[in-house]
Amino acid sequence: MELKGKVKKFIDNQYKTPKGLVGTYIGEKMVWQHKPETLWTIELLNLQPGESVLELGCGSGYAMKLILEKNVVKEVVGLDLSPAVIRSAAIRNKKALKHKKAKLMQGDLKSLPCEDEHFEKVFSIHTIYFWDELSAAITEIFRVLKPGGDCTITFCNGKNEEKWEGINSMIDDQLIPLMKGKGFSDVALVKGPDSREFHTVAVSVKKKL
Repeated sequence: MELKGKVKKFIDNQYKTPKGLVGTYIGEKMVWQHKPETLWTIELLNLQPGESVLELGCGSGYAMKLILEKNVVKEVVGLDLSPAVIRSAAIRNKKALKHKKAKLMQGDLKSLPCEDEHFEKVFSIHTIYFWDELSAAITEIFRVLKPGGDCTITFCNGKNEEKWEGINSMIDDQLIPLMKGKGFSDVALVKGPDSREFHTVAVSVKKKL
């Protein structure tokens, strides 16, 4: 593999599972890169008093911090595969962790370390590209959501005039059918803000009562 290809593979792996000092930097870089879609996603969640919220792929904990600052929900739990960004998230949310308003967990979407029907809201921002086993992840999301709970998955599906056919096909042909098949309703594809010329969208679903 040529040097350019090796560098690209290294960077791609760091975005998937940030490691070490480079991973810490990548985590902080993603905070400012993804700010517009993070703010938009939080608005989409329509957070209500007393809710428990789970973020899948919490990264450096920026979305968690913004939600906690609203002082509305009961708790925010962040899950990530990367110890490097979990450390950053712990620093960013130190006070909330101390007061048991926040919790951080290292884990995999295929087997969430969470109780059944615990959360009113589950969300994820820019992680679905890395979900290796969609069916298992959707099954787990359904399991941990309370009946009537909502799930919002935010991602980009193109840039400028370019449409990313691979992502769009995965959403249309795999993710949405899987969610409907698992028992989710009110499935919607919502258009969000452009961020650095990337087109933001979200799949929003509800767990049937």
